[in-house]
Amino acid sequence: MSTSAQANTCHDLIDRYVTDKGIEKNLSDLTVRNYRNDLRDFARFLEKEAAGIEQVDRVVVRGYLAELANRGMARASVIRKVSTIKGFYSYLYREGHIEQDRLISLRSPKRQQRLPSFLAVAQIEGLLNAPERDTPQGLRDRAILELLFSSGVRVSELIDIDLSDVGGGQTEVIVRGKGDKERRVFIGRPARAALDIYLRQGRPQLLKGQKRAGALFLNRYGDRLSARSIQKSVRSYAVKAGIEQRAYPHLLRHSFATHMLDGGAELRVVQELLGHANVNTTQIYTHVTHQRQKEVYDQAFYAANSPRRRP
Repeated sequence: MSTSAQANTCHDLIDRYVTDKGIEKNLSDLTVRNYRNDLRDFARFLEKEAAGIEQVDRVVVRGYLAELANRGMARASVIRKVSTIKGFYSYLYREGHIEQDRLISLRSPKRQQRLPSFLAVAQIEGLLNAPERDTPQGLRDRAILELLFSSGVRVSELIDIDLSDVGGGQTEVIVRGKGDKERRVFIGRPARAALDIYLRQGRPQLLKGQKRAGALFLNRYGDRLSARSIQKSVRSYAVKAGIEQRAYPHLLRHSFATHMLDGGAELRVVQELLGHANVNTTQIYTHVTHQRQKEVYDQAFYAANSPRRRP
């Protein structure tokens, strides 16, 4: 088979795999696109190396990893690509497209554990107060920021909230997480108040005559607000609030989890509120609170003692 024919076959199998996986796992369009892009990048490498699908083994993949390292790709992205490639070859073997899965024992690079960033209480207050109170966009954005922080929802979950998911006056909101799993999250009284003001004063002005728009948060054209728009708004309001660290919607999720654990919430409760399938994912936030406790201890202990006791 010629190199071009092999490439076409490989791309066909990639499309079939990501389509099947997307349907099977009920994956978002973004996740499916990431799978496809990762595998097509690997396919381009194979084409350049004149390697067929059947010839791929651990040596070939290590060569690909070396190329990724030369590109300066982040470790997390490399780990994701390896996982995607292994899943693809498991599928090929299961479906009978290859006689042997030579990647079954391939190990991914170890993930470097980085502690999540978070905002302090004063920074949160500054951010929440940054939107204007006299424009429909400002009322909307205030409600969005309050909701992100008080519930810990992902931005992808927030933009999918419909008007019917936020019963009038209730402090619970229905969200749909990864894999379209539905769960209820709680919101604080300030978030509920900001949401009610937006519903009464802001959203009607954004509807643009579309009486049946189902989305909770609308853009200036009366359509569902995008995640990209929220990301840009969070950065802009952080600058306005004088926050120097890089701000993004997920930072509010990190802050929610950290503050909940600081306040004495049980790990399992925080896991449920965040929608984590595995408690180990939530466990990372306990390392953050432990680090904060040590910093408070060092500051308080050595401030209360003579300079001779300082490290």
